[in-house]
Amino acid sequence: MQEKTKKYDILTIGRSSIDLYSNDIGSPFVDITSFGAFVGGSPLNIAVGCKRLGLNTAFLTAVGNDQVGKFILNFLDKEGINTSSIPTINTARSSAVILGIEPPDRFPLVYYRDNCADIQINLEHIRQADISQYRAVMFSGTAFSKDPSRTAMFYAIEEAKKHRAVTALDIDFRADQWFDPLAFGVTIRAALPYMDFVLGTEEEILAAFMTDPKQLEIKHQQISAPEIRGNIDNAIQEILNKGVKNLIVKRGADGASIFRQGEDEIKVPGFPVEVINVLGAGDSFAAGFMYGYLQGWDLYKAVRMANATGAIMVTKHGCANFMATLEEAIAFANSKGGL
Repeated sequence: MQEKTKKYDILTIGRSSIDLYSNDIGSPFVDITSFGAFVGGSPLNIAVGCKRLGLNTAFLTAVGNDQVGKFILNFLDKEGINTSSIPTINTARSSAVILGIEPPDRFPLVYYRDNCADIQINLEHIRQADISQYRAVMFSGTAFSKDPSRTAMFYAIEEAKKHRAVTALDIDFRADQWFDPLAFGVTIRAALPYMDFVLGTEEEILAAFMTDPKQLEIKHQQISAPEIRGNIDNAIQEILNKGVKNLIVKRGADGASIFRQGEDEIKVPGFPVEVINVLGAGDSFAAGFMYGYLQGWDLYKAVRMANATGAIMVTKHGCANFMATLEEAIAFANSKGGL
């Protein structure tokens, strides 16, 4: 674990957006009458989750010179997250997401990311963020999808390793953000050897090793929950063979599993709850895990904390706006058997 000698606990990097979530829970998308306005994007959600749990947190994204960008920054500033390195890109727009909510298993998702600002993160933005100040850096898969962000992420990895920061990757597979779904695996596999922790669902892990686009199927425009055919055991071993020290596989209500090279799988039970919205649960999971790990907890307890924060999130309407505080997470876990 990184010693507490750095100015900040964690930096998350990547996409940010205004999230418009259906207020008509259970209604088909075509029958939605109104939306709630929240903020989102996997690394933004993780940053908010980390901050609410008590980590000294910074976030690096980019926003457009527009009202959506101001909406995002206003929320982050109110949360007390360090936004000092976030640039405004005059030639791009802040991105948006629209979501339908049809529990328990249908959540159609539409991204508006053409010419989005956060994909314009570049090498200079990484230099200005000064990664030497952070104990840990959390990367997100979508930030690798296009240049200049892609190259900036690899530079950020170099800086993180140089300054001995813990590196973590949320696989964050969003097929429609890549010119070819197979390009996702090619790119992510190049980043894997430099990661201390990799977090992903079974589908995301399979996506990292797809060899045929026909393995992928997206139903009901559920971009964040694709169906991917493949051998999960082989894919898990492939990730470990890349040199990843710790792989955390998220399994929803079934909890999560910890995999380390040459060791048996460690199963960590979850906290079954009634699902309202699954979006953001994986990000809340990541925040809970990073909090626990940076406190010096063993991996089992850190993943158990992640399961608790993830379970809380699926009972909520949105993502970042509903991230749990430390007190809420501990109380929830204690009410269901503890960490």
